[in-house]
Amino acid sequence: MIYDISPPLSAATPVWPGDAPLSRHLNQVVEQGDTATTSRLSATVHLGAHVDAPCHYQANGAGVGTLSLAPFIGPCEIIDVNVARGSTIPSSALPRTIQAPRVLLRTGTGVRNGLFPTDFAALSLTLIEELSSRGCLLIGIDTPSVDLYDSRNLLAHHACGHANIAILEGLVLNHVPAGVYELIALPLRLIDFDASPVRAILRTLDHD
Repeated sequence: MIYDISPPLSAATPVWPGDAPLSRHLNQVVEQGDTATTSRLSATVHLGAHVDAPCHYQANGAGVGTLSLAPFIGPCEIIDVNVARGSTIPSSALPRTIQAPRVLLRTGTGVRNGLFPTDFAALSLTLIEELSSRGCLLIGIDTPSVDLYDSRNLLAHHACGHANIAILEGLVLNHVPAGVYELIALPLRLIDFDASPVRAILRTLDHD
């Protein structure tokens, strides 16, 4: 079974305040007599479900097009965390045993009713340190950022970068049972870009 954990992308998709929403411009249209319909899009690369690159928060950091794809495909575990809006997730919220090297955190504090939230939960440094000590390759979250909305130093981003943990933000997890899956969330090969939208999916594992 496949679960799509990417939000639909349209002009109505919420983006970070001040960032560029998705827009589509039609160059040719079949219904208007053209041979083919072609269009171009314009949007922030931090759109919907997306991967952050080190150059998003580090001077001279790597662009998303040069990242290894290994963290973005393979076994993952969805973990429910009970955390208040506007707070950071403590390491104590993690279960004693984590069954996969990719962790998707379901906070329930992301986009609501098509509106961008400013009170979403984010990662604590102790949580990142704990996941790093357990060999975590990727942290995904159902919020717009791994840092709180009003963060100016992006400490969680930096901590993930220092620990070589990939960042996957903006997931839709409310319809997926907690458990272990195969994650496929490959970023586009955008050279020197600071992020890339992804079509993130989960596949149930074959236990035969």
